[in-house]
Amino acid sequence: MSTQSTIEHRLNDLIEIARDGKSFYEEAATKVKDAELSALFVRIAGVKGRIVSSLSSSVAATGGKPAEHGTMVGSMQQFYGKVRAAFGDTNYGYVAELEESEDRLLGAFKDVLKDNDLPPSVRQEVTQWLPDVQECHAVMRDRKHAMKAA
Repeated sequence: MSTQSTIEHRLNDLIEIARDGKSFYEEAATKVKDAELSALFVRIAGVKGRIVSSLSSSVAATGGKPAEHGTMVGSMQQFYGKVRAAFGDTNYGYVAELEESEDRLLGAFKDVLKDNDLPPSVRQEVTQWLPDVQECHAVMRDRKHAMKAA
């Protein structure tokens, strides 16, 4: 695999998973009744949107084609979140599934950073977004645990 196709493949994985999260957060923000939770979802959707935009620019800069859609796993997770929310605590259902989405994105970021074939500029960009990904993950994990304990 050429360096360009490796970059395109690895970054497009991140773009697709971040796009899944953005879409899911935007939908969840309209479904929960708690205004503070809705605002949190909108804020995190914005982070995902910035990640998608930034990484898409990097793929395009290397001559590649940025991913334009999410993943099948993300679509299924979003569907499951809707079902879970419909038959239980809506807020908790969305928080739990969104936390799973955060797990998936954080895992993907860590996997990409293990790739020693990435050029330094790409590694730097992925590393630059890692604190935002970790923060979103921590916020949703803590929110889920707090709601579960309540």
